[in-house]
Amino acid sequence: MHLSNEVVRSVVEAALHEDIGTGDLTTLAVIPAAAMARAAFVFREPGVLAGAPLAAAVFARVEPALRYEALLPEGALVGRGAVVATVSGPARGLLSGERVALNLLQRLSGIATLTARYVAEIQGTRARILDTRKTTPGLRALEKYAVRVGGGVNHRFGLYDGVMLKDNHLAILAAQGIGLGAAVRQARANVGPMVRVEVEVENIDQAREALEAGADFLLLDNMSPAELRAVVDLAAGRATLEASGGITLETLRVVAESGVDYISVGALTHSARALDIGLDHTL
Repeated sequence: MHLSNEVVRSVVEAALHEDIGTGDLTTLAVIPAAAMARAAFVFREPGVLAGAPLAAAVFARVEPALRYEALLPEGALVGRGAVVATVSGPARGLLSGERVALNLLQRLSGIATLTARYVAEIQGTRARILDTRKTTPGLRALEKYAVRVGGGVNHRFGLYDGVMLKDNHLAILAAQGIGLGAAVRQARANVGPMVRVEVEVENIDQAREALEAGADFLLLDNMSPAELRAVVDLAAGRATLEASGGITLETLRVVAESGVDYISVGALTHSARALDIGLDHTL
């Protein structure tokens, strides 16, 4: 569940610049420089804790004299009313940093909590939950980190780390007279044997063509459970199989039981609700 220091630094800097800008006018106008304060991060609903290192980094950047104390580890399953961390020190710094710290903690904990629900739903099957590139611009590394905290697996981080022939690629190639199998072979020839080649397929005939062309990974788009099972039997371990397309918590289990390796869920990052977490001042 590693999160690089460079990612933390760059996101925190950008978020604080956006929120504080040239200065926190209210706090500077009314809070004495010598005033001290203490506050506690409280979960107001159950969830998975994610983003605590970012909250700590926010306060360290705003005011180095602030002391952030983590009371529960990253990835902890937290009950309603539990205190996960405290922060104490100069009141000005605490007030100026609290909204950015909360925004990050609520967003990432929401993603981790939703991911954990999906992961729990498929326990006992071979399938694993996979994320997508449907992330908030500028926050992909953080949101994919939160997926990992929740027990999910990251797909590509960007267009640069794997070939994925999607329906739009295939439609443009088809207009040029290039079929799915030829596209897979062309991709393999151009990127070499060390780069994974994935292709989106919509039916068993396309799956067969992709397998025969040597695809490493098949994205099975909007297939029924029966179709998924048929492709699992057809592939017989020759390629990694990913089910995708409108899969919800209600339909997840039957998809997992088809025998696919992964189930990708865009909702993990594009639709996760921010978790209700408060920062309650105690001093």
